[in-house]
Amino acid sequence: MAAVEEYTDTLNLKVAELLKEVQLDYSSSTTKTVDDAVLSIKECINKIPEDTQVTADLAPKFVRDIGADKVEFRFKRPKSIRIGGSYSFQCVVKPDVNVDLYIQLPKECFHEKDFLNHRYHGKRCLYLCIIKKYLESSSVAQTVEWSFFQNEARKPILVVYPAVKSAGLPGLSVRLIPTAESRFNVQKLNIERNNLHTLSEGVSEATPIYNNSVLEDMFMEQGAEFIKTTFTGWKALQEALVLLKVWARQRSSLNTHDSVNGYLISIIMAYLASESGKARLNKAMTVMQIFRITLDFIASSKLWGNGIFIKPQGGSDMSKEERKKYVKYFPVVLCDLSAHFNLAYRITTGGLNELQAEAALALRCIDKCKEGGFVELFMTKVDFPAKFDYCMRLNLKGKTEVSAQGFCLDNECWRLYEDKVHSLLKEGFGDRVKSVRVTWQNATSTRCINDGLAELDKEPLTVGISLSLPDAYDQYTRGPFFGNKEEALKFRKFWGDVAELYQFKSGTRECVFWECKPAKRYLIIKNVTEYVLKRHLSLAEDKIMHAVDQLDFSLACEGGDLASDGSLLESFGTLSKRLRLLSDVPLAISSVQPLDSAFRHTSVFPPRPHPLANGTKAGNRISSTCLPSMEVMIQLEGSGNWPMDDAAIEKTKAAFLLRIGECLEKDYGMKWCSSEEGVDVFLSGYVFRLKILHERGLDLLNGQAESYQVKRVSPTDKYLFLRSQHSSMINGLAGRYPLYGPVVQLAKRWLAAHLFSASIMEEVIELVVAYIFQKALPFSAPCSRISGFLRFLRLLSEHDWMFTPMIVDINEDMTPDDEKEINDKFSLSRKAYEEGTGSIISAMYVATAYDKGSEAWTSSSPSITELKRLAAYAKSSSNLLTKLIMQGLQDSYGWECIFRTPLNNYDAVILLHRDKLPHPERLLFPSELNQGKLVAQGNASKTFQPYLLTKGSTKDLQDQLYINFDPLMCYVKDLESAFPNTFKLWYDSFGGDAIGLTWEKENLKKRKRDGEDDGGVAKSVLDMLKDVGKTGKGFVKSVHLLKVPK
Repeated sequence: MAAVEEYTDTLNLKVAELLKEVQLDYSSSTTKTVDDAVLSIKECINKIPEDTQVTADLAPKFVRDIGADKVEFRFKRPKSIRIGGSYSFQCVVKPDVNVDLYIQLPKECFHEKDFLNHRYHGKRCLYLCIIKKYLESSSVAQTVEWSFFQNEARKPILVVYPAVKSAGLPGLSVRLIPTAESRFNVQKLNIERNNLHTLSEGVSEATPIYNNSVLEDMFMEQGAEFIKTTFTGWKALQEALVLLKVWARQRSSLNTHDSVNGYLISIIMAYLASESGKARLNKAMTVMQIFRITLDFIASSKLWGNGIFIKPQGGSDMSKEERKKYVKYFPVVLCDLSAHFNLAYRITTGGLNELQAEAALALRCIDKCKEGGFVELFMTKVDFPAKFDYCMRLNLKGKTEVSAQGFCLDNECWRLYEDKVHSLLKEGFGDRVKSVRVTWQNATSTRCINDGLAELDKEPLTVGISLSLPDAYDQYTRGPFFGNKEEALKFRKFWGDVAELYQFKSGTRECVFWECKPAKRYLIIKNVTEYVLKRHLSLAEDKIMHAVDQLDFSLACEGGDLASDGSLLESFGTLSKRLRLLSDVPLAISSVQPLDSAFRHTSVFPPRPHPLANGTKAGNRISSTCLPSMEVMIQLEGSGNWPMDDAAIEKTKAAFLLRIGECLEKDYGMKWCSSEEGVDVFLSGYVFRLKILHERGLDLLNGQAESYQVKRVSPTDKYLFLRSQHSSMINGLAGRYPLYGPVVQLAKRWLAAHLFSASIMEEVIELVVAYIFQKALPFSAPCSRISGFLRFLRLLSEHDWMFTPMIVDINEDMTPDDEKEINDKFSLSRKAYEEGTGSIISAMYVATAYDKGSEAWTSSSPSITELKRLAAYAKSSSNLLTKLIMQGLQDSYGWECIFRTPLNNYDAVILLHRDKLPHPERLLFPSELNQGKLVAQGNASKTFQPYLLTKGSTKDLQDQLYINFDPLMCYVKDLESAFPNTFKLWYDSFGGDAIGLTWEKENLKKRKRDGEDDGGVAKSVLDMLKDVGKTGKGFVKSVHLLKVPK
């Protein structure tokens, strides 16, 4: 109970701070500023001369494109001008302070039948043109801009930025929104009537959306008054609305014309507080209770299917027949007090599904995330690129088919095209996807008032797709079974010539087969999209911009994808079986476990069978000289004869490994060789390095953390144990989430490309990515490599590493006591730093069930400085990746920039000979440096060659192989040994040809204390860099000094 109270108190405290941050301060100075701005606008409008003749010449192309006729009128001043919207009941959410000003259009400007054929919309726009002209010529407004009401192009509004300035209101704007209360006969705008006679052509087709567009202006002020009456004086309801607005604003898929907005959220809350809504909200409730009940209603109420009807106070309910009419014409019905107008007429089925899914996720955040999900609900950005697995943009600029029948029909042509794309993709994808979100935020260009509505196709149409695995990667699009002629004809009509009959165990059925390699199945969604849109909408491939495979260049070399082909696991299975069957080893082998990342599908470059390993027929081909080995941990049966001394234990292990190698050679003819690190065994083109876990290390498995036996476990055995635990857990996770491995590969490649190989171990990267899949809220687990990679970058840059541990519960079996233990250890690791008596232990605190103190992988690195640098790089890359997904072109350079690292961020740079790297083909981008001072240059050595021609005697060629040889790492070790505490080295362990150096500040301070002036320091640095070049003679191409230490 105490824990629940503590959680509630913490959440309430954070919510209170958030409200202080986002709520507008309605102080006397604020209200005076707003009142003065509104008053000056009113006075300016009321000075406009009356009876001025207004014609279509003020906006001829707009009037023409909406199809309006008879739009001339004589100008009359507004009947009333009054403040409405959120400001009127103190629910404005910063940073943008928008004040809505309702301009009630005078009756004299309209004829009785102006509701027909967009005449009202034309006059509405022309009326605003007059107001804009006079506001711009006055001193009242700094600027006056066009905008659109809920992205509806036929309903422009004016946004006025007042000349009045206030420190507390930096972003103040006043939106002038025309209203038309009681201007037309409501019965004439019944949803079943046709008021666009241009559509008739002999058939009376209803125009419900057009009719509601006019009715919206007629009943806007009445709805605003209902909301104001409900919210005024009810502080908890007001604050809950502010929270819901913040929640919705963080979710870009909800900030669209076909979903909710602040006005609709407030209407829903007012309904829940009313008699019609059964008073689900009452004044005894807290802010978070109201917040939760509203979300629960949005997520799960059955009323969304039957329609929500607000009963007028003292009035009667709408008849069932009338309700059925609304449900027939609109996917979402939220009928206002007048019972004539659907407030939610813009919301589509896709928009409602998205809203309900987000509300359901929000409820899960409240229940499952710590502190009531505060961070996930209000602080996490849920935008298109991170939320959806696949994002694409359709460039429809100049596509005449969009507006072939006119720009504004019952619905606008852009909305009709959205529906068309959505229905085609839903049918094409079938069970491959959970949801498809199509939105065209096209009414952003305000030039259309003068230049016509054709301007509105410049913005691309955006599609977000959430995948359903494993169906998304099925190579077959399955249709009806043979014999179902009606359904088969529909299937063939949709798919065309690619549809064929295929035989399955379940029977013969219509199918479309998408041919691709197993490693490339993530491209099936792209192929389906391109085919469907090309067939049905005549869209060329260059008009469809996908974010799918643009980062694949970083994970491929030699023209192929680097996914493992399965032969590695097969070879390991053979090795494991042979090891267990060995009979001449003093102690039987009880278990064999792979430790290398290649076995858990997270290796950036999974090893391929080498033609020279184990006498495979090589033929005449070029192969790598350097051969990686993969560590395998073996355990022997128990024995009481082991020595007690650590050194003696290690020697006994070595003797066992040598014996195992001899037995493998004798029994199976396997080649093997010994090294300081273990015994290397060759099998099927791979090299496995065997290591033994001493039985004392098994005590760690029993959880005897404080026992005498565990304390005596050698560091070698403890490290092996930790790696084995990590390997097992990650293996299980990779099995549950097929996209986990590819996301880790991208993350590792990115970190190495930015020279962070020395700062962060691969196990840490795997755990951080695991956190994204395990703690996915407020998202779902990523189902594409790009969305997963983007979330990884954001997590690196946004996680509060200084004050919050990252707890990775891979097996989901941690208890509250475990989490408390982790938090206590975390606090202890920060205590010395906070008290100023020491440095931080584990700056990047990543805790797991097997390592609650974050000692295994992050105890020494990254340091605070490295972590800050890492977070800055991650933020920059995530911003670029987001921009590329939503706005980028198809050219590859922008995507490559995510992996290009600037060398001018280092104090000195060492460039290496590319042809002396162990795997030159893995180099992403050759490094070039045209700045700084060239300190040293060197020629390439002829001793080492990264490739050899597999021609001639296999035995002779095998002697030329290097196991685990990496000249880069050898050079790094030599530098660290020769120049301790002098500089920090930054490098790319996967094949970079540049090493960055940054000076260690402590070393520089020591030099200054020893009496060296700036000139002496500079000279000694030059001499030192020359020695750096000499240390890598034959490998170092050049050494450059960029910044002299100060």
